[in-house]
Amino acid sequence: MNRFSYTLLYYLLLPVVFFRLLLRSRNAPLYRQRWAERLGFFKAPDQINGLWVHAVSVGETIAAAPLIKQIQRCFPDLPITITTMTPTGSERVRAMFGDSVFHVYVPYDTPGAVKRFLHRVQPRLALVMETELWPNLVHCCSHQNIPVLIANARLSERSARGYQRFAKLTGDMLDKVAVIAAQTEDDGRRFISLGLDSKKLHITGSVKFDIQVTDELLLAGQKLRQQWGERPVMIAASTHQGEDEQVLEAFTDVLKQHPTALLVLVPRHPERFVAVEGVGREQGYSCVLRSKAEPVLASTQVLLADTMGEMMLLFAASDVAFVGGSLVPCGGHNYLEPAVLAMPILSGPHVFNFSEISDMLTTAGGMQIVDNAQALAQQANQWFEQPLLCQQVGQSARAVVEANRGAQQRLFELVEKYLN
Repeated sequence: MNRFSYTLLYYLLLPVVFFRLLLRSRNAPLYRQRWAERLGFFKAPDQINGLWVHAVSVGETIAAAPLIKQIQRCFPDLPITITTMTPTGSERVRAMFGDSVFHVYVPYDTPGAVKRFLHRVQPRLALVMETELWPNLVHCCSHQNIPVLIANARLSERSARGYQRFAKLTGDMLDKVAVIAAQTEDDGRRFISLGLDSKKLHITGSVKFDIQVTDELLLAGQKLRQQWGERPVMIAASTHQGEDEQVLEAFTDVLKQHPTALLVLVPRHPERFVAVEGVGREQGYSCVLRSKAEPVLASTQVLLADTMGEMMLLFAASDVAFVGGSLVPCGGHNYLEPAVLAMPILSGPHVFNFSEISDMLTTAGGMQIVDNAQALAQQANQWFEQPLLCQQVGQSARAVVEANRGAQQRLFELVEKYLN
């Protein structure tokens, strides 16, 4: 497939894309808003010739935030535009940066939408977080002499096979990218196998290792934990459809040995909050909703965290962390958030999006892979029963984070060359 065929197909599928937004808006009304931005129609920012950062959703925005703030400190007059794909990502940008940046949704990958976006923003550099490779976006940037830097890039074997099926389209994109800053040597090897010029490749590590924990966060976590009382607390973070049921099944076994235990359940997608609450209540759990500020009583068994932007706070108030997207084949999520807080980590076997980080944590003894609900409950019970072991496992997880810091500075130095 070449770019012309891709573009034709994209135009044909565009009504389906908008229909999908409409369907998602039934549970998340924000998906029904600001459609014009997705086609490149919006009021242009007051300042141009700055930095454009694209972070698809919440995780990428949080990962990019320390780097963006470092750039703001060193280039205080530089206009910065941040784009996201999701409403949750949009809310996170506004919460973290306020009016210090210009924010819109990223345009859909049609030539017209991308050209309208670039005409309004006129960036001097495009910094794309992770691996958001869009053929028309890359082509239009190249045509307008805007360097594209793919930062914190990762490419699993599974994703590489997908790109390989469209070898010509992928090769053309990689020819036009200025730099790919990959997380690991394995990621870099996969990019080169798809046609990337090795001179464009830099191995910088993952900026997610540069996550910082403030004293304010730790204090807030302690205060929240005091509200919950002296009891074992397990958090199940970023769970997906088909996974909540397994977590709740595991928690049933946890309650048999630890009747006062509390489960903090954090679904990955806001549109699923209501459905997950229904599953919990149907299974007979005593549930409260974080969004309603309902008190967590001694009789409360499940706290449904139906809020945004509180993940690190909830980790800081818990004892044991299960990271979702891993008991179902979604590839896992950010294991470093609980790791930096010295928490023992549980994960299912599906870790292909974080395979290198998962290998580091399991090898160091900071994370345990479990295959099913029974194994999840068994391991959680063991850690609850052995607090010293629980602490040792958590410290091993944190040691992995501390040993791999530095990607943020390496990325900043790459960006600095283009901004200067």
